[in-house]
Amino acid sequence: MSAPDGHAHSDPDAHSAEEILGAAAAWVWFPRGSLHEREELLLVRDPERFGGGVRASQVDSALDAPTVVDHALARTRAWGAARFTFWTNPADRPDLEDELRRRGAEHVDTVAVFARPVDGADIDLSADVTVEVVRTLEQVREVDAVNVPVWQQQPLDEEGLRTEFAEVAAALQAREGFRVLGRIGGRAVSTAGCTIDEGFVRLWGASTLESDRGRGAYRAVLAERLRRSGEWGARTALVKGRVSTSAPILARAGFTHYGDERAYRLTL
Repeated sequence: MSAPDGHAHSDPDAHSAEEILGAAAAWVWFPRGSLHEREELLLVRDPERFGGGVRASQVDSALDAPTVVDHALARTRAWGAARFTFWTNPADRPDLEDELRRRGAEHVDTVAVFARPVDGADIDLSADVTVEVVRTLEQVREVDAVNVPVWQQQPLDEEGLRTEFAEVAAALQAREGFRVLGRIGGRAVSTAGCTIDEGFVRLWGASTLESDRGRGAYRAVLAERLRRSGEWGARTALVKGRVSTSAPILARAGFTHYGDERAYRLTL
């Protein structure tokens, strides 16, 4: 784990490394239409639009690792799911990584936990990319058109688009978060979201169409989220970047690496 940068010592408003790791461990996504329960660990049953399956994280149990895994797999079967994905975190008690590997779980993904002060980011922007905050139903439709091929998910129907738009508009109105859309030549090619909570801005959901990667769209939507969330009072940006894609860009943008989270998958 890399040491935090100097801001933690020079800025009295900055979050400590312990606070950053705590916020990263507590971060979880509940998609609309999902089910979840918290007993020994957090289990989330994803809706079919996102491929179904159960995601697990945040282990907090007095039981041993084999018993916790048995509990999680039994719940997964009871929910009728065939895919179980577990995300590790240094705060897990007990740690399940060795037990999952022993059962033949496949390591399928790794994200790096990054953070930096919101102010002072120096991001090299491309003149070809424009960024706008999502405020209309038509923009939500364009967001979905980017996300569907990138995340390999099912498109929203009209009712789903209207529901999504209502959620986006409510978050924007309450200054709890927002979505942005990046364009090249007027075409929507990139999107991302963020949520503001207790001085942190959690950066999530960044996606760029494969044909338009490497042209500065990710950097542009990153910069706009930092700029606007700073205006709304966020002090620290927190992001989990895929090691294979966004992590190098985040490192160049002055983010400090605080550790990794790994995903293991079992097919039941």
